[in-house]
Amino acid sequence: MTYFARSAAVALLASISAPAVACSTCGCNLTADWLNQGITADNQTTISIRYDYVPQTELRSGTGIVDQSKLTFPNANEIERHTYNNYVTAAIDHSFGHNWAINVQVPYLDRPHKTVSPGDTDPSYSETNGLGDVRVSGRYQEFGGPGVTGIQFGLKLPTGGISQNFKAGPSAGQLADPTLQVGQGTTNAIVGFYHLGTLARNFDYVVQVQGDIALNAHAQYRPGNAATVSIGTHFLGWQGITPQLMFNLRLASRDSGANADTISTGGEQLYIAPGFSFKLVKRVSAFAIVQLPLYERVNGLQLSPHATASLGLAYRL
Repeated sequence: MTYFARSAAVALLASISAPAVACSTCGCNLTADWLNQGITADNQTTISIRYDYVPQTELRSGTGIVDQSKLTFPNANEIERHTYNNYVTAAIDHSFGHNWAINVQVPYLDRPHKTVSPGDTDPSYSETNGLGDVRVSGRYQEFGGPGVTGIQFGLKLPTGGISQNFKAGPSAGQLADPTLQVGQGTTNAIVGFYHLGTLARNFDYVVQVQGDIALNAHAQYRPGNAATVSIGTHFLGWQGITPQLMFNLRLASRDSGANADTISTGGEQLYIAPGFSFKLVKRVSAFAIVQLPLYERVNGLQLSPHATASLGLAYRL
């Protein structure tokens, strides 16, 4: 694998799981900024800023779409109307020589939400916002043999707020659901494995498996554990621009605890994610990624996005 390939094959290895999504877990943007974090054999520091947009507007049950025009109110179930997730994440990644690296991500979230609670006829509104849960992870990688093989390990810290309320509607003044808060209130372990290699001339590939495991519960809420499996390739034959294509599979268990939604959380989703990065000026690159669902199965009733988008900038010191 060339030095350029190692420099272009990116933050999938440090931040693939990216933001957790309100209410339903099926909107997570998995690709993050794979094409913008250095995987090199030299000391290198990369500072990046990323914007993720996850508009959850499609109500689903099992593998199908729910026709909301046929629902009647009051309803025995909560009927979510929309959740617009906006994430801005600042990150720093530093490599310590040949093998070791550390990655720190600090997200800011803004999340307008509309829902009709069980027994209500009018919708309730919330807009939770603020700094979210910080993620700190390390990785160890070996450059011997074909490609690069590494392991990832770290923690998601309970730094985000968990006490914001509904703003309007019948639920005004009540605490917003745990999955609507900007933080989860729990410490999660991040563990993973990845391999980058050469697929063919000018084509490299990456394979990664990563787990996100809640180590504790908070306020009688414990988020479900999640696993992601990703396979992708990028093309290195063009000067200054690197297209990529990825497939991402996410598996999530239900949330648990007395204050958790134990029915309408968890499921399986398969996404396709085309994108590209391009060099703007020396040391500065940009990237854009769109993620589209290929298969979805959710537990209960959950909101899902038709598509998600990521944009970002990276500066290599």
